[in-house]
Amino acid sequence: MQRVVAIAWLTWKAAFRFRLFLVMAVLLLASVVGLPLLIKDDGTARGFTQILLTYTLSTISALLGLSTLWLACGTLARDIEECQMQIVAVKPIARWQIWLGKWLGLVSLNAALLALSGASVYGLLQWRAHRLPIDQQQVLRSEVLVARGSVRQKNIDSLIDEQTDAALKERLQKSPVARVDLVEVRKQIREQIKADHQIVPPGAQRTWELELGHIKDSLAGRPLQLRIKFNSADQTTSGTFMGLWAIGDPPKAPLTRLEPMSLAPETFHEFDIPANLDENGVLTITFVNLNNIALLFPLDEGIEVLYHQGGFGFNFTRGLGIIFCWMGLLGALGLAAASFLSFPVAAFVAVSVMTLVLCSGTLANAVSEGTIANYNSEKGTKGSSPLDIVVIPTFKAILTVINLAQNFSPIDSLSSGRSITWLELAKAFGQVVLLLGGILGLFGITVFTRRELATAQGTQ
Repeated sequence: MQRVVAIAWLTWKAAFRFRLFLVMAVLLLASVVGLPLLIKDDGTARGFTQILLTYTLSTISALLGLSTLWLACGTLARDIEECQMQIVAVKPIARWQIWLGKWLGLVSLNAALLALSGASVYGLLQWRAHRLPIDQQQVLRSEVLVARGSVRQKNIDSLIDEQTDAALKERLQKSPVARVDLVEVRKQIREQIKADHQIVPPGAQRTWELELGHIKDSLAGRPLQLRIKFNSADQTTSGTFMGLWAIGDPPKAPLTRLEPMSLAPETFHEFDIPANLDENGVLTITFVNLNNIALLFPLDEGIEVLYHQGGFGFNFTRGLGIIFCWMGLLGALGLAAASFLSFPVAAFVAVSVMTLVLCSGTLANAVSEGTIANYNSEKGTKGSSPLDIVVIPTFKAILTVINLAQNFSPIDSLSSGRSITWLELAKAFGQVVLLLGGILGLFGITVFTRRELATAQGTQ
């Protein structure tokens, strides 16, 4: 371990020799202080956190990610190209210790820079929060600067599939369908049944039952927040839609009717609701559509109940911990590329992989459409390509790997006051650092161990 620490210290010295640490510290602090000054918020708690948390943390992650890749590629590839590694390799130290020491140095550098920038964001957030209006300060403390857990409606995909199979069976009995069209017919039936579970017709009501039994004892005296989002095919002259909300299910739980609300579609709304739970911890929410237009509440994000789970300080620290895990993975990626490539090529490969991750939305669209050819969303028709047989499974495999790291969203959670649990942080460390980083590390160490350093200078 002493040898690994010695290599890590050499990595620190290289970062100071390249002026990377000082430059990054200045850039990070400038982004933390400069962005809130350049981009003015709208005076609301939401706009305030959008600038101070979303933009600054996104900028910090991008700057740290690029600098980590650059230093990871440079500290190993340049050492080999400049024959410094040959001097180190003849000493009584194993190649894996050299590789691991450099990764440890990168990780510790990121820890220092992330702690510096994170502390600056936290301090600036607390300081500027006192400059908001009193009512917005209360919103900030109750909805943003807090760690809130969430409960959504149960996943009903299995129920939708059962109803789809039953409807398809009945359809085939009445009018047979060619085998070629069977998949498309089933897809259309499923979408129709899924819409039935989401749509609230004009003048009708819809009831949701959310189970909060595991935390009902901790909710005594604490209000809940209901987070909703709905869509509409048509627009009203005012651009908003009237609705009536009721919380509770008498006689099992007290009933509270809220004042009618006029809300805009295709955006999230949050408002306080009482914790009218029954003895089993079930919260019943009823919505009455007071419009002449049907409204659609998406199954995945239409209805959500948020509850207090902890303070903002530890939640913010856990969010930075997940970003730190990302930096550890990028460090392993850069070192793995530099283990067998020259510095320019290694940097190009590492940045290309990072760009591929950022373009995962495009890959996901191709996978959902089942083709890389043109897709007409209005007609529901798609083209076809002989490459689909190879490309689509490849995209699925790439997305599976990318999602292991992208499934964690600390910036979105922090800006919306969502709780980041210790379990999520542990899961992020396991998937991002141990699994993905371990695979890259094993590959990089294996290649670096087998690489002929004595001929590296002459062959490149």
